[in-house]
Amino acid sequence: MNVYAISDLHLSATADKPMNVFGGNWDGHFEKIKSDWLSLVRPDDIVLIAGDISWAMKLGDAVFDLRALEGLPGKKIFIRGNHDYWWSGIGKVRAAAPDDSFVFLQTDAVKIGGFVIVGSRGWACPGSPDFSEQDQKLYLREAERFRLAFAEADKLADEGDKKIAMIHYPPFTMKNEDTLFTELFEKNGVHKAVFGHIHGAAYFPLKTERNGIEYYLTSCDKAAFKLVKIF
Repeated sequence: MNVYAISDLHLSATADKPMNVFGGNWDGHFEKIKSDWLSLVRPDDIVLIAGDISWAMKLGDAVFDLRALEGLPGKKIFIRGNHDYWWSGIGKVRAAAPDDSFVFLQTDAVKIGGFVIVGSRGWACPGSPDFSEQDQKLYLREAERFRLAFAEADKLADEGDKKIAMIHYPPFTMKNEDTLFTELFEKNGVHKAVFGHIHGAAYFPLKTERNGIEYYLTSCDKAAFKLVKIF
């Protein structure tokens, strides 16, 4: 069983949001992703999708984008991104899943094989440009969601399992400083973490190691529209 990751698909079946306005490399971006996916992923593999899945504003419209992933091999694990406005009410989101290969995480965890996966959106960290009092509230709220998710993970984990954390926003500061997210990941024995959100000129390494945890930036344009192998 292999584990792959990608994020920021920004699909737009019902929204007029062509991604090539951000550069010619986005031309046909989903076809590039799909081609790579089909060449790599087996039915028993896992694909982590770390947010910004669809430009849709409503769940009914987002379903058309989710169906673009239907039939692609592997167990697909999703978290919400900052642009996933259609994601409101986890029960409704789960009920809209095209099939049982879709798993949506929100303040909880899932165990597949020897992997226990937790996930939440995260938020901008202190030290980010224009970080406000409201940002601080959301930052603390997302940290609490991870605490709850890890409590659920502890109920699922067996000795020898590998823990993976999914977060949409970068879990550390622009200066590579610790945050509540990195502290929680370390405290709870995370082996690897994936994040997205970053596009364009903003720079984070595609892979970095901090205090025994490997972190992967999986924004699809940063990863050349290919899946990133995590395990």
